[in-house]
Amino acid sequence: MAIALAADHAGWELKDRLAQHLRGSGYEVVDLGTNGPESVDYPDFGEAVGKAVANRTADLGVAVCGSGIGIAMAAGKVAGIRAATVHDETSARLAREHNDANVICLGARLLDPAGAVAALDAYLAAAFEGGRHQRRVDKIDALGRR
Repeated sequence: MAIALAADHAGWELKDRLAQHLRGSGYEVVDLGTNGPESVDYPDFGEAVGKAVANRTADLGVAVCGSGIGIAMAAGKVAGIRAATVHDETSARLAREHNDANVICLGARLLDPAGAVAALDAYLAAAFEGGRHQRRVDKIDALGRR
């Protein structure tokens, strides 16, 4: 399974930590940058991870900025992407089980590295439950076509 990762300047260190963890767990990592502290614009990196998932270069995506909010807004603008900002293991698991999130977004200024790894692992271990949730996900997807 390939996981696309992207981050802005506030999140690049956490992104690198998550990439190292993913590689150690046997995942293929598609690193879309950024790779240093120089100021960059989070929408560019949210779009990059969204496009990688939408174009099937990666199966799932992880995006990191200071709060996880702005980069989620950007990734979610890409057609076919359901990006969720997650704060812990529970929100990460539910994003996958109930919302079929294909990109999760983390806040480097809000989560410590161990908490971010735990959230990522919970997300990857979960699966979309379908059932009653499918109708709702279909409604979310339809919003982008209006």
